[in-house]
Amino acid sequence: MTSEITIRHFEPRDRDALWRVLEPVFRAGDTYAIDPDIPREDALAYWCGPGRQVFSAVIDGRLVGSYFLVRNQKGGGSHVCNCGFVTDPDQHGRGIARSMLAHALASARSAGFRAMQFNFVISSNLRAVALWERAGFKIVGRLPGAFNHPKEGYVDALVMHKPLGAT
Repeated sequence: MTSEITIRHFEPRDRDALWRVLEPVFRAGDTYAIDPDIPREDALAYWCGPGRQVFSAVIDGRLVGSYFLVRNQKGGGSHVCNCGFVTDPDQHGRGIARSMLAHALASARSAGFRAMQFNFVISSNLRAVALWERAGFKIVGRLPGAFNHPKEGYVDALVMHKPLGAT
């Protein structure tokens, strides 16, 4: 039986736990266009940067994932949001990313965003691509060879988009 996933606003006390989740993902260098050697404080500053609403996914009091929600662009593009998601690699397959995505979509709608867009989804990240597609995201752009994957070499990056409806 899977314990219940709670998603709440990120709190300063979550910093160590967030780093525990971010570090293996960023170090692997296969899903984010982030320097795999990024220092802890730089990684936390990136994830929790200005203008970002950050959320923590918690099971039994343990942070097992996080996402941020941010405007994708300023001015005329400010009605579209962007998100970043990270799940503890030891917790894959428990529905954490799916729960965070549902929360993010609801949060984005509540905040008045009309669409959500992922700007740089690594095409070899099949789990993420499949999850986003199941949730109704469409591939609206393909950047050929835009990401140098540590094992697969140059792979495409995808732009994925989902309208959220007028609010």
